[in-house]
Amino acid sequence: MPEAATELKGVPGEWRLFAVERFASNSAESRVPQVPELPLTGGCLCGGVRFDVREAPVSASYCHCTRCQRRTGTGASAQAHIVPGSLSVTCGEELLRAFEPADGFAKVFCSACGSQLWSRNPQNPAALSVRMGAFDSDSGVRPSVRQFTAYAAEWEPIPDDGLPRHPERRPPDA
Repeated sequence: MPEAATELKGVPGEWRLFAVERFASNSAESRVPQVPELPLTGGCLCGGVRFDVREAPVSASYCHCTRCQRRTGTGASAQAHIVPGSLSVTCGEELLRAFEPADGFAKVFCSACGSQLWSRNPQNPAALSVRMGAFDSDSGVRPSVRQFTAYAAEWEPIPDDGLPRHPERRPPDA
């Protein structure tokens, strides 16, 4: 058994080995995004909406705005920004609805289960940001910036992860 496993006192041997392997898999090397197998697939909680993305996402970000907090019930929303036109709805297009605020991006969701799926840029409707939790597997991209941090939830401090922070919307080149 690896030496580090013996440091987990009171944990059965087979679980110590599992824990050591698990922690080893969380090393810095394993957090480097891998090239995803395409197309990426995803969908909603009830399975009524399914989609695929034919090109690898170009970037990802966290949004801490109060709208995202209320939409997700969490302190931030993680989304993958995809190549315009690369998403296809393969099932359940009739279930898609959108909340379209006058001053922001449309929030597309499944009308049957409420799953948040993606947002749509009002100036460029083909530009979508897919909710990372809507993918079936690893999208191969990691959030690289945080925006609207001035509105971050007090009950969930922003981690000290080294990502650039923008108090308002991130600049287009960030």
